[in-house]
Amino acid sequence: MAWEEWEQLKAQAADRHSTPMRLNQYPADQGGGGGSTRGDLVAKHQDLEAVGKAAHDLFDDFTTYSGHARAASEAASGGLKGDGFALGGALEHVTQRWSEQTRTLLDACAHISNHLRYTRNQHAADESYIAGAVSSIATLDEGFDDRKEH
Repeated sequence: MAWEEWEQLKAQAADRHSTPMRLNQYPADQGGGGGSTRGDLVAKHQDLEAVGKAAHDLFDDFTTYSGHARAASEAASGGLKGDGFALGGALEHVTQRWSEQTRTLLDACAHISNHLRYTRNQHAADESYIAGAVSSIATLDEGFDDRKEH
């Protein structure tokens, strides 16, 4: 194939596909009803509650099961070391690292659960405050309208 023929084929292909270049992005309106037209992440109350519950459940379950694993590993490492096996010291090292990583995971689960609980309570308090403020404004407006009629 000659160079000129290649250039001609490229030009023909470009003519058939004359769509201008577009950037990958969300369309302006996703119809989510969340008030934002930018395609922002939306998390509903039920979703956040499910994440918080999962974090709490993982915290509870992992505390129990990791405690059993730690105790069994410590007993095994102690027995092996007592019998003169080098594996006992290695297992003891693994058990110590396991305990450190367990604390890190449990701290993260507690943080997630507590933060979502705090957020839920704060939003409820904000909603209550806003409802009271709107109600008091409506009451003031009604009183103002009554004074104008007299």
